[in-house]
Amino acid sequence: MKTAIRVVSDGAERVTCKFGTASESLDVFHSGSTSALAKRAWRDGGELARNYPNATALLSNAAAAAGSQRSGARTQLYGLANLSDPERRLIGEVLGEGEVAGVVALPDGSLAQIRESVLAGIWRVRIGTEPAHEYVEVGAIPQIVRRAATDLTSADLVIGAAPDGAMNVQPVLAEMRERARVWRIGMRAHVINLTLLPMSVVDLAFLQQSVGNGPVQLIFRGYGTCRVQATGIRNVWSVQFFNSADDIILDTLEVGGVPIVALAADEDFQDSAERMQEIIKAYFT
Repeated sequence: MKTAIRVVSDGAERVTCKFGTASESLDVFHSGSTSALAKRAWRDGGELARNYPNATALLSNAAAAAGSQRSGARTQLYGLANLSDPERRLIGEVLGEGEVAGVVALPDGSLAQIRESVLAGIWRVRIGTEPAHEYVEVGAIPQIVRRAATDLTSADLVIGAAPDGAMNVQPVLAEMRERARVWRIGMRAHVINLTLLPMSVVDLAFLQQSVGNGPVQLIFRGYGTCRVQATGIRNVWSVQFFNSADDIILDTLEVGGVPIVALAADEDFQDSAERMQEIIKAYFT
């Protein structure tokens, strides 16, 4: 297997190291899932609603928002600042932990941690370590991901002289630069499949050096692992797929908006809204 290009910001790398790889846990927030909520099933649903009114209202609002949400629409945010610690834990139990987690490195040196819930398109976001800066967001991807990938990256790629031993990196960089310059919202993404190209170790090292480290890293756990990382160049992303042994099986650079593999689709929102309503009905009424 060829060596994968590693494109991450130092801050994101430090946090995602504790995410681990392959079978290790991606534990960004307090552990919790609807199975934990089931332990409360002996309680009267009305009691949960009375004891946790803010959490109940937030979940109901999020369910309604998901029902009308579309992948291309602006996301909807619900802050947790006015919730007590027990209510925040309850939110964690209801939303659980899905397969997507990540970090966004911010200009002030802090990190925004994001985690998709078990309900696709419903996310938990925490900026720094203060509970007051934590919120639930309904949308295809948290807005902080899009903003960072746009505002904290360079609009142009400077291509230097290739080092000795380079084979094909210069044409790849030139293609990437031109595609990134002309890409606009609404255009299809352009994918460069590095796995199929005869790229040497020198090529890959120079490629990473040229595009630099971006502020966003997302990790997806399913049958294998997918790592989506913003590069330092606007509209250029590294998208890599790994097998269960953590060997890279597909290594690509994608020129466009946030890669579609990271986004919740329209059908996800309707499904999540229905499931959330079922949870609310079962445990809070």
